[in-house]
Amino acid sequence: MRVIRGLHNLRAAHRGCVATIGNFDGVHRGHQAILQQCREHAARWSVPLTVVVFEPQPREFFAGDQAPPRLTRLREKVRLLRDFGAEQVLCLPFNDALRSLTGREFIDQVLIDGLGVKHLVVGDDFRFGCDRRGDFALLAEVGREQGFGVEHTRTFTVDDERVSSSRVRTLLASGNFSAAARLLGRAYSLHGRVVRDQQLGRTIGVPTANLPLMPQPLTLRGVYAVVAELENGERYPAVANVGFRPTVGSERPTLEVHLLDFKGDLYGQRITVFPCARLRGEVKFDNLEALKAQIERDQARARHYLTAAIGGQNSADQENAEQGYSLPLASAPLGREAMSSSAMSSNAVSSNTIPSDSSSADDAADANNG
Repeated sequence: MRVIRGLHNLRAAHRGCVATIGNFDGVHRGHQAILQQCREHAARWSVPLTVVVFEPQPREFFAGDQAPPRLTRLREKVRLLRDFGAEQVLCLPFNDALRSLTGREFIDQVLIDGLGVKHLVVGDDFRFGCDRRGDFALLAEVGREQGFGVEHTRTFTVDDERVSSSRVRTLLASGNFSAAARLLGRAYSLHGRVVRDQQLGRTIGVPTANLPLMPQPLTLRGVYAVVAELENGERYPAVANVGFRPTVGSERPTLEVHLLDFKGDLYGQRITVFPCARLRGEVKFDNLEALKAQIERDQARARHYLTAAIGGQNSADQENAEQGYSLPLASAPLGREAMSSSAMSSNAVSSNTIPSDSSSADDAADANNG
């Protein structure tokens, strides 16, 4: 896999390829179908498959904090693109110079002079260029002139609806991790390296692994029952807070994870966190004692959910398992009534079914905030 940052780093060895262009945020099953479509042409031409992406993504450039939250960081996106067959990723900085190109200039500089494309696969609604002339029709016209093919992407649907990054975001924000996994082709996850922070958790008996997040809108926000995977592949039930920790105050978003059955030093390790069920939104507590009490309730609910869900996976979970991403993924946020008082101890498991809380509109709104 070659990652080429900017047109100025293109070399002769990078030219001659089958290419596709887009954000590829999440690299979901729709994206995977596009990559498969491109691989078929790349094999026919015996040339590499090149994916052209932008950093920042165009909507982030224009909308800033109002842009949709990302599903994947660039690092994770590149890894997923590689896993699904991309041999080159051309990452173009989306800046004033790039956005000032006309549609024809973009085609000439990026596709013809830069990549020397043999075949291009793009959506028929793809738009580019400051003159707003860049579209599928222009690409096809220039392709006929210059001798490269242009083909629109095949639509990929799940439950008779097109798979899209925005659809995945909506499902994640609503706590429906099971349905999101069906669209992604894998369980949604967050990644990061554990850093030293205020170490406040240790002072109240709840040590946490802190993973800084990018200063961008958050896909998730709140407290979740999660599964944490360490570098050695070991997995642990855990509770995670995603957000700004309002009780202690934080200017930068953080993923804060407490592993329920782990003792040891995690500093410097990379951790993968799989959110499985949404427990609640972020709350500012009056003092650390109140925060500690709530954390203990969160731990009990998370342990109860993860234990019960693993023991009673439904047909949707079975489908997930067959596709290789078996995890106790909830189909809705956990309701406040899901835990009886007798189930609040860490060892209590009373049911395999966790009802949803249809009244928790404030939780859903909080999840969509940012």
